[in-house]
Amino acid sequence: MRSIAAGLAFSLWVFSALAQDYPTRPVRIVIPLSPGGTTDVPGRIIAQKLSETLGQQFFVENRAGAGGTIGTDYVAKSRPDGYTLLLTASPFVIAPHVYKNMPV
Repeated sequence: MRSIAAGLAFSLWVFSALAQDYPTRPVRIVIPLSPGGTTDVPGRIIAQKLSETLGQQFFVENRAGAGGTIGTDYVAKSRPDGYTLLLTASPFVIAPHVYKNMPV
């Protein structure tokens, strides 16, 4: 009986979380590479489509440098509320092997 009550309470908690509106303010998409690159162009297209679909502004912010670690560090240290997103390319996985001291 306790497990049924706990399951019901958990279900109500999950559904209340799903009922919250997102986004309620502009969302930043950080691209840790230079503007106009192979990640920037699709990122801007994605931001435009998300803005149209969700009715809230999604904007791209480029924070290039150090092989993508500057922008990634910025996102890692930002508030974990879903309003700062990271869009990067797969070659980014090599950074820990290239740089001696990673900020994150």
